Amino acid sequence: MSKLLMPKATAVWLVENTILTFAQIAKFCDMHEREIKSIADGEVAAGVIGVSPIQTNQVTDEEIKRCEADPTAVMQMIDRKDLPEVAARTKGPRYTPMTKRTEKPNAIAWLVKTYPGMSDTSVGRLLATTKDTIKSIRERTHWNIANIKPENPVLLGLCSQRDLDAEIAKIKPSKMVQPEDANDQSDAFDSDMDEQESTTSGTNPFAAALAAYATAARQKVQPTSQDDEIDEDSDTQR
Repeated sequence: MSKLLMPKATAVWLVENTILTFAQIAKFCDMHEREIKSIADGEVAAGVIGVSPIQTNQVTDEEIKRCEADPTAVMQMIDRKDLPEVAARTKGPRYTPMTKRTEKPNAIAWLVKTYPGMSDTSVGRLLATTKDTIKSIRERTHWNIANIKPENPVLLGLCSQRDLDAEIAKIKPSKMVQPEDANDQSDAFDSDMDEQESTTSGTNPFAAALAAYATAARQKVQPTSQDDEIDEDSDTQR
């Protein structure tokens, strides 16, 4: 049996144009009775335009009148064979809130550092990110590499521990890194990050401008040797 199309808009129309009880409308629209009462009070769906289920061929006018006459009756939809069944949503990329998206590079850096044998496909599937972003962080060419700090994606709320363990289990044994090698690669990753950060800070135009300003200020305060000679001559003439 097909589901009701636009249940909230249908509920708005039924509240405004029929004398059906809140329970009948809630049952027909698959909503809570309190939500139907809130719609009637104007607290919910204030900007929703009602849609007639009669015009959308989901119920007949006779069925609505029958249920209006009997408050205990349950309104039945028209069993239409031409409507396709609602397809269940397949598992796809998970939605990441805006507040968490800026933390993805940190999570990628943690995975690359802790599990260097994990493929880019696994990292992308785990964090719902692109291969280009993973590659740029793995190769230290990311535009914001100086500010990226490795953080556990589970603690950041970007994935569950179960999903992380499942992706770790998919790493081929030949690509699994021994603990000593993992520490060496981790140290190398940290040193590269520090080197990149120092290089970036060294070429920072704001830092260079500040240093030039400080140098100019010192030169302005300290008298030059020529100024000293002029002062001595003036004292001699006096």
